Amino acid sequence: MLFGASTPFAKILLRKTDPILLAGLLYLGSGVGLVIWRWFSRHLRGRQEAALKLKDLPWLAGAILSGGILGPILLLIGLRYTPASSASLLLNLEGVLTALLAWFVFRENFDRRIAFGMTTITAGGVLLSWSGRPELGVPWGAIAIAGACVAWAFDNNLTRKVSANDPVQIASAKGLVAGVVNLSIAYALGSAKPGIITIMSATVVGFLGYGMSLTFFVLALREIGTARTGAYFSLAPFVGAAISIILLHDTLTPYFPIAAALMGVGVWLHLTERHEHEHKHERLEHEHMHVHDEHHQHKHDSAVPMTEPHSHPHVHEELVHSHHHYPDIHHRHTH
Repeated sequence: MLFGASTPFAKILLRKTDPILLAGLLYLGSGVGLVIWRWFSRHLRGRQEAALKLKDLPWLAGAILSGGILGPILLLIGLRYTPASSASLLLNLEGVLTALLAWFVFRENFDRRIAFGMTTITAGGVLLSWSGRPELGVPWGAIAIAGACVAWAFDNNLTRKVSANDPVQIASAKGLVAGVVNLSIAYALGSAKPGIITIMSATVVGFLGYGMSLTFFVLALREIGTARTGAYFSLAPFVGAAISIILLHDTLTPYFPIAAALMGVGVWLHLTERHEHEHKHERLEHEHMHVHDEHHQHKHDSAVPMTEPHSHPHVHEELVHSHHHYPDIHHRHTH
């Protein structure tokens, strides 16, 4: 909802600044805002998520490179040569490619119900962005936009690899790097410096629509896996369209209620999923924020705070049991 809501506000800001510069301001606003948020959270609340470690940096670097740098650059190249209607349709590939990579490359479990739910959500997104004119545009532009979707799909799956760590730290790192890169590109191309009101507005929109939404996205990756998170995130265009109709008085197209119905069916299929079977947990040692549920029955030394939730390195011993579960950080087993 936060990311979808940022779209109509970004449209308003585009009246006063160019797209590349705005992208830089939005990303930088998310990064700086989250750094401040993390500082206050650590010093006032006292609770700490697991910090990123050296072994996590290759995954995070890959996610930042693909999603924060390559993705936006390929999108901007594609938009230069592709009609807006075709670009909107092509961007629906991100959710599909995210799920396909999660299922067939990173071996995340799924069944027909989840696959059909992903299909109906994607179909709703296609209808929502359909202009009624099947413009194909220049092939290289379409290829570049498809490449951006591939980059973001890899970004989503690589981020899942580090999702046990502090989501604010992950999101702030992405925002800072992507913001600096996009601003550098904008100024290299001769973009004019916007007014202070535009900068402040973009910072707020970036913090909420990019920073906070990405933080929640990482938490979702941790709890329900990549494909399901990507499916829910595909609802963002619907939220943006609904706000645009109210705020910017955009036209309510006949496709809107059909898209809403298709997306509603997809979400219902996912929310009512019951994935339960006997499964085996291999011995695992890692660190993340947790409470002492059935998967976290371990001992503590005196240095570990007893208040919950808390974070510290801990060991999961081998365990065989059966219960309802998602492909979260503790359930990445084969089927």
